[in-house]
Amino acid sequence: MMKKIKQFIKEKREIILYVLFGVLTTVLNFAAFWLLNTLTGGRYYLLTNAAAWLVAVVFAFITNKLYVFGSKSKDTKTLLREVAEFFAARFFSLAVEEFGLIVFLEWLHFGAFSFETFGIPITGELLAKAILAVAVVVINYFFSKFIIFTKRKDGKKAEIPPERE
Repeated sequence: MMKKIKQFIKEKREIILYVLFGVLTTVLNFAAFWLLNTLTGGRYYLLTNAAAWLVAVVFAFITNKLYVFGSKSKDTKTLLREVAEFFAARFFSLAVEEFGLIVFLEWLHFGAFSFETFGIPITGELLAKAILAVAVVVINYFFSKFIIFTKRKDGKKAEIPPERE
């Protein structure tokens, strides 16, 4: 039984680490959003979301590069390319999330929803952000796995990323 578990972990290491660090990134993002949104009284939800996003993206880049996709590149050119592509992909998912927040909060009036669970206030803004997090995770994984952290030969992007060890 233990051998099967170890084999499963070895085979699914990348996905397991992506989910683990994704959860940590999401918790960091939500905590920063909640704190900033609380401090501003919810008046600037798009701005507080962007600030929370920046904190989370820096954390996500470091963990994705080093632990999830195992990019060991240290040369400046490759590192700058990875940072630029990572932030560009995350800007795209931020745009999806920001537009989604407008839809949920301005058009669907999610801001009117508010409840408490386990003594924690859950606002409509937080609920909308949680729903949008699912789409963002899928978008971010696709970009990271197939575009940003692919190994390259002769300066060209690999069409099918090689398996990472």
